[in-house]
Amino acid sequence: MPVPRPGGCDLAGGFYVYAGNARGPGGIAARLARHLRPGKTLHWHIDHLSAAHPVVAAARLPAGDECAVIAALGRRPGVTAPAPGFGSSDCAQCPAHLLRLPDTADALAWLHGLAETSGGDVLGGDVLNPPT
Repeated sequence: MPVPRPGGCDLAGGFYVYAGNARGPGGIAARLARHLRPGKTLHWHIDHLSAAHPVVAAARLPAGDECAVIAALGRRPGVTAPAPGFGSSDCAQCPAHLLRLPDTADALAWLHGLAETSGGDVLGGDVLNPPT
């Protein structure tokens, strides 16, 4: 899938995890609502992906640090950063804030475990993709 960005890139099919923060007005609820809203103005890299493909799950981590999530996930076998700099233009430590995972079930289990240990939760299914 083509991703609009300077230099462009293509992403192969698969399961991806994007990590971002929600420090702006409205916090995580507003940020998720914005990224998941149909017909939104495409501004950030993740907007292009979420407009073109369904979101399977979203983890809300109250004190989450997106770089720590990327670092932990990046240590797992088979995880790659296929679009260097994607979503991390303001980050000097991460290769990207979008990672491709080799196994969807394993990734969802990991995400639930992360949310449980950090006092957060995982949204999925009808909450993220309600019937239209």
